[in-house]
Amino acid sequence: MLNAFLIFTECRVEHTQDLINKKPIMQKLAMLLIALIVVSCSKKEQADFIVTNANIYTVNDNFETAQAFAVKDGKFLEVGSSEDILSKYEASKVEDANGQTIVPGFIDAHCHFLGLGFNQQAVDLVGTTSFEEVVQRVIDFQNKSDLKFISGRGWDQNDWDIKKFPSNKLLNGLFPNTPIVLTRIDGHAILCNQAALDLGNVTINSKIDGGEVVIENGELTGVLIDNAESLVLNYWPEVTNEDIVNALLAAQKICFSYGLTTVDDAGLSIDAIELVDSLQQSGDLKIRVYAMASASKKNLDYFIEKGIIKTDRLNVRSFKFYADGALGSRGAMMREPYSDKPGHYGLMVNDIATLEETAQRIANSEFQMNTHAIGDSANHAVLQTYKKALQGKPGRRWRVEHAQIISPEDFDLFDDIIPSVQPTHATSDMYWAEDRVGAERIKGGYAFKDLLNQYGKVALGTDFPVEHVSPFYTFYAAVARQDLKGYPEGGYQMENALTREETLKGMTIWAAYSNFEEHEKGSIETGKFADFIILDKNIMEVEASEIPNIKVIKTFVDGVKQ
Repeated sequence: MLNAFLIFTECRVEHTQDLINKKPIMQKLAMLLIALIVVSCSKKEQADFIVTNANIYTVNDNFETAQAFAVKDGKFLEVGSSEDILSKYEASKVEDANGQTIVPGFIDAHCHFLGLGFNQQAVDLVGTTSFEEVVQRVIDFQNKSDLKFISGRGWDQNDWDIKKFPSNKLLNGLFPNTPIVLTRIDGHAILCNQAALDLGNVTINSKIDGGEVVIENGELTGVLIDNAESLVLNYWPEVTNEDIVNALLAAQKICFSYGLTTVDDAGLSIDAIELVDSLQQSGDLKIRVYAMASASKKNLDYFIEKGIIKTDRLNVRSFKFYADGALGSRGAMMREPYSDKPGHYGLMVNDIATLEETAQRIANSEFQMNTHAIGDSANHAVLQTYKKALQGKPGRRWRVEHAQIISPEDFDLFDDIIPSVQPTHATSDMYWAEDRVGAERIKGGYAFKDLLNQYGKVALGTDFPVEHVSPFYTFYAAVARQDLKGYPEGGYQMENALTREETLKGMTIWAAYSNFEEHEKGSIETGKFADFIILDKNIMEVEASEIPNIKVIKTFVDGVKQ
């Protein structure tokens, strides 16, 4: 009743004057009432944390900016001007942002989070400019580590003067007894020395569906493409739970330093997902994970029976399926032969029957299907399969991961299918992609704007560690369509560049939408998780050439600095 009366009086005391003019007891009652009114009107709501004087891009429906917000219990309590927030709320911790830019925590819609962590335990081959440099890095690594098995990742023959797959002869001579597996940057080819090949008894007669054992002059080169990798990797020592834990924690540290607060890990095992959950429950792993379970029969059986797993930090409601290989290793499946390898069409990692059977099974569940498709043939097959499996089931938010080379007539099929693309692939591949597919087919390559126009949203990621983990490289590649050296002048196929607003949405709210999480993250709005980052430059206004150099000053998850 008192609260109702206080609201009714609207904190005005003039209405008590008649009471004051009467008996002393009434005067005391009136003075007490005035005191209660004043206290009530001056009391502010308690928050845990307040940020003021910021340049906040909320990424709400109207893409509004704000100056301040209050956080309580890990969520945004209110967003507005500094004056409004400070007049309504108080907190023991108030941060003056001094005009710095704040955006929602970045969401990487397609990456290999666990793979990034494992890379910290292997030879880093990213950026090597020759095979000789690859070998030298292996030598240097082994001199420090002295391991019984050596792994490495990151080589790309397209970055070398001699742009052809390497041979293992040099490694055989240097490491005759130590098995070595060096994974190409995209993960779709490995180079094995003879000791590694011997683990799986690989010979020139070894064959496998959806894979290739590369042979030159009648001899093994040591290169195994796509499914052929299993001929050796099935005999590679299994990683321990301790290895996985260390990898996850190492990857988290790297991701937080770049402002990533949610990662979509594209292809995890049951054991890895359970370890993610355990580490999150214990508080050691604070980053949020949208886990795509690898679409093996074992995983399908397990998760479809178990159902969707959802906590504040973990979301398991999708399967990662592979249609084809990668363009760089000529494993992407094309409708016509490769322009630089006549008669070669690429590889379907899984046959059409398996694709259709898997799609139908997932369609009959509550889960999402996210399929790796790079070549125009693979994309065509996936889109047609999706349409058939989802007939009468609109809005399921199934995704095509990469959607790299699309036939002109297939763009329309993205009307109810989410394109999940990685902008830095365009600027990494542009040096040789046209050689692979020719001048005509490349027009349907890396067509982010065309895909956006079809679906209305694009989910943006990096595909790290295939590409660099930095989301600022992603942003720059999407907007400027140039590499870090500013090549090519004017940008690559700029008709498919995205605006800065579209790009920021693709890395926040649209990525959240692709994960069925747009109501809890992806924008700075009341009721959503207080995941945000403070930047040293205004990403929406700084010169495009400066975007890759932007630094994250602080990363917050649930309003807590990481």
